[in-house]
Amino acid sequence: MPTIVKLTISLIVILVAAAGYALQAHLGQVGPKYAVLFLGAFMVIAMWLFPEVSRKEIRK
Repeated sequence: MPTIVKLTISLIVILVAAAGYALQAHLGQVGPKYAVLFLGAFMVIAMWLFPEVSRKEIRK
């Protein structure tokens, strides 16, 4: 995956996680706001840490 695509997806995930955290904090939910924050960070780190799966054709 190109770096610019990863950066764009990372930015979108971070913004959505921040909005979810703010919404849960506004509603007074303690546990779910930390879950949203953790899952957002986990998704971004996992996308950068683990390589993209690529399949190689097997020639017979």
